[in-house]
Amino acid sequence: MIIDTTEVQTINSFSTSEFLKKVYGLIWIVPILTLILGITIGVLVIVWLEREISAAIQQRIGPEYAGPLGILQAIADGTKLLFKEDLLPSRGDIRLFSVGPSIAVISIPLSYLVIPFGYRLVLADLSIGVFLWIAISSIAPIGLLMSGYGSNTKYSFLGGLRAAAQSISYEIPLTLCVLSISLLSNSSSTVDIVEAQSKYGFWGWNPWRQPIGFIVFLISSLAECERLPFDLPEAEEELVAGYQTEYSGIKYGLFYLASYLNFLVSSLFVTVLYLGGWNLSIPYISIPELFRINKIAGIFGMPMGILITLTKAYLFLFISITTRWTLPRMRMDQLLNLGWKFLLPISLGNPLLTTSSQLVSL
Repeated sequence: MIIDTTEVQTINSFSTSEFLKKVYGLIWIVPILTLILGITIGVLVIVWLEREISAAIQQRIGPEYAGPLGILQAIADGTKLLFKEDLLPSRGDIRLFSVGPSIAVISIPLSYLVIPFGYRLVLADLSIGVFLWIAISSIAPIGLLMSGYGSNTKYSFLGGLRAAAQSISYEIPLTLCVLSISLLSNSSSTVDIVEAQSKYGFWGWNPWRQPIGFIVFLISSLAECERLPFDLPEAEEELVAGYQTEYSGIKYGLFYLASYLNFLVSSLFVTVLYLGGWNLSIPYISIPELFRINKIAGIFGMPMGILITLTKAYLFLFISITTRWTLPRMRMDQLLNLGWKFLLPISLGNPLLTTSSQLVSL
């Protein structure tokens, strides 16, 4: 029997390529699982921080029994909701009622794919990164509207309509602010936007170059996250719980999960678009020389980038949480007037000013 060596080599190369494909597929799973784990821990930390900060503002104790300093309280609440009975409205649309919370949750984690946590530490560095976030974030209100309509109650339906109206009203100014940042940075990639801010250190951060856009972006982000004073879709004094009224068990918990996921991703985009991302520059102090980062960047560069990004994001979270207990809830007409009569004209003029300044500087 004669064995052709070329056939043996072909078989070996084919088996090797198949093995490499499997290994490559497994390698891709690792960063995705790491990101999911990080997002989960981040949401748990936000829930704990909000309860602790709220308790401090109101001069009460807050969570303290579930784990050290009450840090396991969010896990206990999630476990409780997981084992509660899932009730369905007898006259509602069961398919819309069941699919709505899933759409609200699934659409938000996709935005984390384009968030850079450090230099070359991003899952997908797309040329349309910031606008991909805008497109994905517009899917969640559809799930809220489906939930409100599928519940077949007045409170839920009004809450769903409010969520859709609020999202449309504030997503346009938000998009125009992102457009101004893209014009200023000559790119829509999140990594390029951070790099553009790092050229001039602390004074190159976009709040100094886009002060109007920064304020409009902060207000629109709070409205998109449905945080006080913009939580009209679930105003408990008016609508019981809005689109969440008929929900119980894990589906009720999915809405809260979606809310905190959106809260965290908005904070991270504020960091990326306006606060320099993973770069930390203090006037008159060279951070690389102070901490000798240049010598140890190969070892500690990535963890320090993640730490700096999360510190800036949680600073914005702290401001948002304190705003919740500082400002009263707006009326629905005030909410729409603020979005359409004030923020929209201002945000329309902001790209024009940015383009004009770019042309003058040429």
